[in-house]
Amino acid sequence: MEPLNTELVVIVIALCTYFFAAIPFGLVFAKIAGLGDIRKIGSGNIGATNVLRSGNKKIAALTLIFDALKGSLAVLVSSYFIPGHEYTIGFLAIFAHIFPVYLKFKGGKGVATTLGVYLAWDPTFGLLVLTTWLLTAKLFKVSSISALVAALLAPFFAYFLGVNSAVIPFTALIAAILFYTHRDNIKRLINKQESEIS
Repeated sequence: MEPLNTELVVIVIALCTYFFAAIPFGLVFAKIAGLGDIRKIGSGNIGATNVLRSGNKKIAALTLIFDALKGSLAVLVSSYFIPGHEYTIGFLAIFAHIFPVYLKFKGGKGVATTLGVYLAWDPTFGLLVLTTWLLTAKLFKVSSISALVAALLAPFFAYFLGVNSAVIPFTALIAAILFYTHRDNIKRLINKQESEIS
């Protein structure tokens, strides 16, 4: 089957990616589970870490999986139908999660979706970033530190692993965005007020 490299297909996949990746799964799953509006507890974020603060580990895990799938599916679909655009589409998935139209463009911080994108871009690279997150989380027991360290090291990992050269500038841009989404966490870290992972 010949890949469909037409402008129309690119536009359709880009639109589908945005509207799918913008779905706030944490908010949806929490409401279905009877946890109420997850934005009214903890940090007010819709991501898995804040869902975990509700005490429901299963819903938190489900949120993590689906937020990561947003990124992975976007990359895999685009790499099949419009090869060469999977880097832009992956970035779009992260952008959609952070700025979802359904929540007046106030979404999550993008960590799980970013990991999903990285795993789909290059499994070895993605696993290295994920391992960095896990090891940092085990060491410091603070989710935001884990996310920031993993995001900061991602461009260097991509470079040293020899991943497609297009990945490096995207990872640098994504790192900058994740630092922006974690700006309040950074302030709390400086003031030694950031909560630990339960």
